[in-house]
Amino acid sequence: MKLSDFDYDLPEERIAQFPCEPRDHSRLLKVDIDTGELTHAHFYDLLDDVEAGDLLVFNNTRVIPARLIGAKPTGGKVEVFLLTRLDGDRWEVLVKPGKKARIGQEILFGDELSCVVEDNTDFGGRIVRFRYQGIFEEVLDRLGETPLPPYIKEKLADKERYQTVYAKENGSAAAPTAGLHFTKEMLAKLEAKGVRLAFVTLHVGLGTFRPVNVENVLEHVMHKEYYSVSADAAEAIRQTKEAGGRVIAVGTTAVRTLESAAEEDGTITPKTGWTEIFIYPGYRFKVVDALVTNFHLPKSTLLMLVSALADREMMLEAYRVAVEEKYRFFSFGDAMFLARSKKEKA
Repeated sequence: MKLSDFDYDLPEERIAQFPCEPRDHSRLLKVDIDTGELTHAHFYDLLDDVEAGDLLVFNNTRVIPARLIGAKPTGGKVEVFLLTRLDGDRWEVLVKPGKKARIGQEILFGDELSCVVEDNTDFGGRIVRFRYQGIFEEVLDRLGETPLPPYIKEKLADKERYQTVYAKENGSAAAPTAGLHFTKEMLAKLEAKGVRLAFVTLHVGLGTFRPVNVENVLEHVMHKEYYSVSADAAEAIRQTKEAGGRVIAVGTTAVRTLESAAEEDGTITPKTGWTEIFIYPGYRFKVVDALVTNFHLPKSTLLMLVSALADREMMLEAYRVAVEEKYRFFSFGDAMFLARSKKEKA
């Protein structure tokens, strides 16, 4: 399996620079993964495609203001990007420029926050220990910036638009963007229809930003990310499966969480841990039946994941049509719904 197998042409003007308003008025490309049939709709039309007894599983992680701009005591600007909290005040981070982040180096972010480089990581990052006055999360809210992906060039007026309406657990370096389309009103309508909602957590880390740099896809190594499946979520999945309903993941991070937590027979128990799961064509899904997702970057592990649930050629054709029909791509772009024909679930 070659990296070039997951490439496609995307004009730069198709990359969304701003989120859609209202959230649920973005476009939705429905893909029947049995037949390849494509249907053009709007996101609020998803209400017509989910049924009583289905379960939507959301990632409730919350993006933290992960970008800090500081300096060495002797001067010189240093950018520190928080990735993963290891324990207490120790974090895995990216530092730019890296040459200014030798072990023992102190970096200052004003009077109330600093860090010291303690070690290097195997992916070119650093492990730092923060020192601060007061509560770390409050200091970070004051001094940090919410990071946006590098392909978004415009400034975001309201930083809450890069959070889902159900974001709860602090810890992500990037938003689980498939969930950005949901409004509180739409969630209420889904529940009123008899659709169940469950929430899991996966803190999005370096893997979101890390390109695949090997032509042989199987040689790529994912960066580990923390996930958690609660007892309530595990029980909702069990009941849905037993009743014949569909487990519909909202976003690739929800997919990775569910498939990481599942046993080979598809059962899920409450669990926390670290996952490096890499899903690509040929993978046998244990839990996930359908997927709500955004359009992903060429040659990305996320495009490989959706190609595993549907089919690589089917996905590339859907992407070709989406480009032709002027869908908006990536984090603030439009969405897809990948599901089997309804008649299959009768």
